[in-house]
Amino acid sequence: MNSETSSGELSRIVKVRPLPGDAVEVEADEAERAALAKRFGLPAVKSLRAEVSLEQDGGSILARGMLDAQIIQNCAISGEEFAVSIDEPILLRFIEARGPEPSEDEEEIEIELSEEDCDEIEYSGDAFDLGEAIAQSLGLAIDPYAEGPNADAARKDAGISGDDEPSGPLAEALKGLKRD
Repeated sequence: MNSETSSGELSRIVKVRPLPGDAVEVEADEAERAALAKRFGLPAVKSLRAEVSLEQDGGSILARGMLDAQIIQNCAISGEEFAVSIDEPILLRFIEARGPEPSEDEEEIEIELSEEDCDEIEYSGDAFDLGEAIAQSLGLAIDPYAEGPNADAARKDAGISGDDEPSGPLAEALKGLKRD
């Protein structure tokens, strides 16, 4: 980010120099929660809070902390709303924006990432938007196929059998081959 403002739903601009010495607390207000709910297609974001410590790590800034949120989500099966708690660790690396992308003539370097590697977020100028990074972390933590407490009943009402029962043409053929 190269300005003091951002248009994101949860903007918290942090200056690169000097970095805050204490952990940065980000808590979304009512308007921010409503905007985040709209962004992620949720009925509601009841609460969102993150506590993140920032430390210089070579030429980058390492952000480590926890994201706690209470959301209302629609069941992927029945469509009814249900409450979901999200408690996710945050591990991000803010890096200064690189130059232009390599041309087709230049060789690309392939890098293998391990579980311990963190997401890298580019910024330009003398500040970055920690709030937007937290909002993106929330979006990644939401299960798009979450099932509410009445999902099994909705399946049964719709005549959909459970995953534990084999179905399909192959299952029918195998059932016919089994001896009693």
